[in-house]
Amino acid sequence: MLVLFEIPAGFALFKVLDEGKLNNVVELSKEFLAADSARKVVSLKAFSKFENTAEALEAATKLLESTPSKGLRKFLRAHCDGETLGVADSKLGNAIKEKLKIDCVHNTYVMELLRGVRTQLTELISGLGAQDLAPMSLGLSHSLSRYKLKFSADKVDTMIVQAIGLLDDLDKELNTYAMRIREWYGWHFPELTRIVQDNIHYAKTVKLMLLSSISQRAQLYDYLKSRMNTVAPNLTALVGELVGARLIAHGGSLLNIAKKPGSTVQILGAEKALFRALKTKHSTPKYGLIYHASLVGQAAPKHKGKISRSLAAKAALAIRCDALGDDQDNSMGLENRAKLEARLRALEGKELGRSAGSAKGKPKIEVYDKDRKKGAGLITPAKSYNPAADSVRGQTTNSGALDEQDTAPRKKKKVDVEPQEEEAAEVAAIEDKKEKKKKKKKADQEASLPISGNEPENEEPVPKEKEKKKKKKHQAEDSGENVEGEKEEKKKKKKKKSGD
Repeated sequence: MLVLFEIPAGFALFKVLDEGKLNNVVELSKEFLAADSARKVVSLKAFSKFENTAEALEAATKLLESTPSKGLRKFLRAHCDGETLGVADSKLGNAIKEKLKIDCVHNTYVMELLRGVRTQLTELISGLGAQDLAPMSLGLSHSLSRYKLKFSADKVDTMIVQAIGLLDDLDKELNTYAMRIREWYGWHFPELTRIVQDNIHYAKTVKLMLLSSISQRAQLYDYLKSRMNTVAPNLTALVGELVGARLIAHGGSLLNIAKKPGSTVQILGAEKALFRALKTKHSTPKYGLIYHASLVGQAAPKHKGKISRSLAAKAALAIRCDALGDDQDNSMGLENRAKLEARLRALEGKELGRSAGSAKGKPKIEVYDKDRKKGAGLITPAKSYNPAADSVRGQTTNSGALDEQDTAPRKKKKVDVEPQEEEAAEVAAIEDKKEKKKKKKKADQEASLPISGNEPENEEPVPKEKEKKKKKKHQAEDSGENVEGEKEEKKKKKKKKSGD
């Protein structure tokens, strides 16, 4: 069996040495992985070289039309007598069979064989290098494209028509891309549209700025990472460098955050939501900037509040250690992070146990008995109701009356001694106040009376002054009554206290 293979340099016929290997496509492809094994499958029988580019172009155009060229017919008559020919095109095989009476084969095995020959072509054809094959392929493709476009040296208007159409298409695409760049980048730098009018210059400017911004961002992130690991290593180990830096920036400094409790660290960054909830009497937020930490993100939605609270408490300790401690390592932060991860796994495990219906997840329901303990009898006997202890207002039992008679004289002795001293002191203070008020009234009356020789010395006071005196007398009487009422209330209170 022979195989026809076409290359830009000419036609080649390969002899199949072992036709039994064609039945297994997988094994056949493995044979062409190396040049030595490929030589055991096929070998070059004959090669027909093209004399010039025109001959190569003629042969290529005939193959595209699935017809053999004049040179190919001569080559096959000379070397394919009584042989079966494998071809890559079934139509070409039918044409060769009709004109040359040569049996042709086209199937998957032949295609796999041609594919393997192509991979080891330079090794199977001696004198053909890869550096020679590439320019031949390029020249033949150019010639073939000129032929397809019906290119003529005397008439070049076809190329002009094609070129102007392609130019218009490219202008439309470039304008579309330029409009999109201006719209997208205009959100970041809207003034650049007025500064740079040309679309190409605008695109180059944006490209230059984006490369510089990306590199600057990477450098800034590396700097922030190194500084956070140096200044706050424990906080960085717990929440990461980005969240830790945002907490420090929001608090003003590391020392300011160190003065705040864990509950404040938990909602740091959610102040607006907190005050809005307090104002509207809704539930307060459970987390602020700490929500972006990886530990909170790993937790389920119903566990985020618990994990954020625990993380905030550990973060507050880590911040104090970083701000006020002498050690500059992150051992405490790593240890606390491990504890929080274990707590998160424990929370998820509990929920899984309950959903699966395991014995550990189901709590035991026991009947409550206040008079019993585990493994013990009654602690105290149950007390029964005593109806004899009931009393009605104004009526007492005989035993209650006897008790009151026994305790009454003792209480009276204590009560009688203390009020006498307090009453004497209060009466003396009231009398002193009354005397001072009388003296002030007399002085004011003497100052208000006019001094004249014609008027008598003992003149009666004006009716207005009499009315004032009457009002003052009534006030004094009322105050005395109030004082007596207060004394009685105090006596009653003291009696109650002594009775208790």
